[in-house]
Amino acid sequence: MVFKAQLFALSGVAPERQKVMIKGAVIKDDEWGNVKIKEGVTLLMMGTAEALPTEPVDKPVFVEDMSEAQLATALSLPPGLTNLGNTCYMNATLQCLRSVPELKQALKGFSGQISTSGVDTSDQSITAAIRDLFDTMDTTSNSFPPLIMLQVLHMCFPRFAEKGDHGEFQQQDANECWTELVRCLQRRLTPLPSNTGAEAAAVRSSFIDQFFGGEFEVTMKCIEAEDEPQSKSKEPFLQLSCFIEKEVKYLHTGLVNRLQEHITKNSPTLGRDAQYLKTNKIKRLPAYLTIQMVRFYFKEKDSINAKILKDVKFPMSLDVYDMCTEDLQKSLLPMREKIKVEDDKAVERAQKLKAKDQGTKGVAAPKEEKKNVKREPYYFPNDPGSNNSGHYELQAVLTHKGRSSSSGHYVGWVRKTKDEWLMFDDDQVNPMTSEDVLKLSGGGDWHCAYVLLYGPRILEIDLDAEKEDAAEKAASETTKTDNKETPMETAE
Repeated sequence: MVFKAQLFALSGVAPERQKVMIKGAVIKDDEWGNVKIKEGVTLLMMGTAEALPTEPVDKPVFVEDMSEAQLATALSLPPGLTNLGNTCYMNATLQCLRSVPELKQALKGFSGQISTSGVDTSDQSITAAIRDLFDTMDTTSNSFPPLIMLQVLHMCFPRFAEKGDHGEFQQQDANECWTELVRCLQRRLTPLPSNTGAEAAAVRSSFIDQFFGGEFEVTMKCIEAEDEPQSKSKEPFLQLSCFIEKEVKYLHTGLVNRLQEHITKNSPTLGRDAQYLKTNKIKRLPAYLTIQMVRFYFKEKDSINAKILKDVKFPMSLDVYDMCTEDLQKSLLPMREKIKVEDDKAVERAQKLKAKDQGTKGVAAPKEEKKNVKREPYYFPNDPGSNNSGHYELQAVLTHKGRSSSSGHYVGWVRKTKDEWLMFDDDQVNPMTSEDVLKLSGGGDWHCAYVLLYGPRILEIDLDAEKEDAAEKAASETTKTDNKETPMETAE
């Protein structure tokens, strides 16, 4: 057969069509028989070659030979944004914000236009520029320069247009850009309508308050005057801050540490300044939770915002239940219980599937996508845009590489699917994994997480799997009934 394979390579005649003879003897497929092969002997092969395959109309293009545009189309990659001279802070911010589908929906309903008439229109111009930029990104897979967006940003916030000694744009703080853009959107975007009625949709004054805005319950207690009653108030927030102190090794620790702090204020009881214990508890959770890693501090000696490079781990799944008020915790429990039940079911199904696959000689079964899935609402019926479980999934990360906020390089990392991520390094868009993203926790000169955007944990119920579970349960109950022993009559 090896010899016939060689003849096939030379002649194009398939082995099953070959008839090989030597001195009147026909060679078999599995053995040479009594035929003796000598040097210089002549063999005769008879057979018909099959038709040669035709050349493909569309010639294959290898990944190594693809242009950026072809690569983006082949891998279904969204477009990047060209760096226009130290504008990576803006590009990374916009890519992270674009990962929020509700924001894109709200922007499509905004009818304002870019205006150059004055400062009073800055909110409208920024909102319109972001809307137009996102619309363009939805219709192309090629990277392009965000010229209009940059011009509007410079017009509305001249400090972002500062130039260096050689006339180039200076690097800016990405979190400052994030904050300014969100504030403009906050003043212009109206809330999205709710499926639960118009009354619920009117709870928040803007889209940003609806989906990005949280609320603290603040308690103030005077330490020096025990008889002074504690006061309570409300305090809105659009970001949580994780201060990187010596004992902080994990994101959750840094967040919890800032819920309590000592401040000095005037005491009406003592008639002088006194020490107060300020305690914050989250009263309202937004659907999208923005967390700033406070990595920069002003270094007076060098007059720069120096960077803290310490490694602070952050999770893919964040639970903030313990940071909430008791009333909010009670409201979160029903959805948390649903999520726990579904997670337990998923573990049981995985174990059953693993047990079945053990008899298939190690061949892994193909992963089947969920087709019939029911998605539970992630917000309270009377508060659209909120989070009704306290569970979050990491959705985007804005990172910084360098030693100062006014230098270095910013990059956006956005989740595509459960374990697939995209790195937006200006106009370069590359696929990444969750493992790559978890390495962005700091500890060196590599990219460090600066702003984290967590989205809501959406409970998905696999209806097909639910039917299978119900069918198995019913079959099990039937088997138990059939196997019941009937009483036997005892003969005397």
